[in-house]
Amino acid sequence: MAALEGQVVLITGGGSGLGRAIVDRFVEEGARVAVFDRDADKLAAVDKAHGDKIVTVCGDVRSADDTARAVELTLERFGVLDCAIGNAGIWDYQTSLDDIPADQLDKAFDELFSVNVKGYMHLAKACLPALVRSRGSLLFTVSNAGFDPNGGGPLYTASKHAVVGLIRQLAFEFAPVVRVNGVAPGPIDSDLRGPDAMGLADTAINTFDLVAKAAPIMPLGLVPTPEQYAGAYVFYASRRDNVAATGGVLLCETGIGIRGIGTVNGGTGLTDKYGSDGRNKA
Repeated sequence: MAALEGQVVLITGGGSGLGRAIVDRFVEEGARVAVFDRDADKLAAVDKAHGDKIVTVCGDVRSADDTARAVELTLERFGVLDCAIGNAGIWDYQTSLDDIPADQLDKAFDELFSVNVKGYMHLAKACLPALVRSRGSLLFTVSNAGFDPNGGGPLYTASKHAVVGLIRQLAFEFAPVVRVNGVAPGPIDSDLRGPDAMGLADTAINTFDLVAKAAPIMPLGLVPTPEQYAGAYVFYASRRDNVAATGGVLLCETGIGIRGIGTVNGGTGLTDKYGSDGRNKA
């Protein structure tokens, strides 16, 4: 029997990249899937691939109304909701605080946190009644940046640390009826975009040859594909395999946390940029 046979799952950001890989894997494992994404063309491609095993919903995770509509359509189509996965997110392309223009910071912060944190809150709020009825589970995509620095800039890193806290708080609030967990992928070659406020909305992470740049410095020596990360979500969504876990995050970050000391001074160029008055010089 497939791991998710008969389950109904709602996935945000499911039109491409990691989200699409999760959708494909969940359908393979026997689930019926609602795919929530803001790109109608990508949703059309998912619909063509999976037919009546899925329902697609076009909308923005920053909108409480759009998210509530996604849940309503899922229930109308499939009658129940067993698991909801908050996956839609954007990256700041490791832009340091010093490199963010002061006149961009407010809008960039609001945009990135609205997608990466508030979007998950909207999902949890809208799904809670259905998940309580089904005694289901809630999953969020975190990142290695939820635990370690330099997986992004300060905006992304702060947002993913916030997601770890959100998982733990909601696990407390929703226990004992709804399990809340997260998956923290490491480097991933995907269609992940950046904030429009920083001019990065049309920039995809897969344009940076991440495999060549990141694989040599990973302990496992690779950049996993989106498909290779999807199994972690199957584990947490499974009613058979995950009975005991809530409030946890499964680290799937190719060993970033065990790399040891590498580049330890991220601001070594600041004195060259701003100068020094000579005080406290070692």
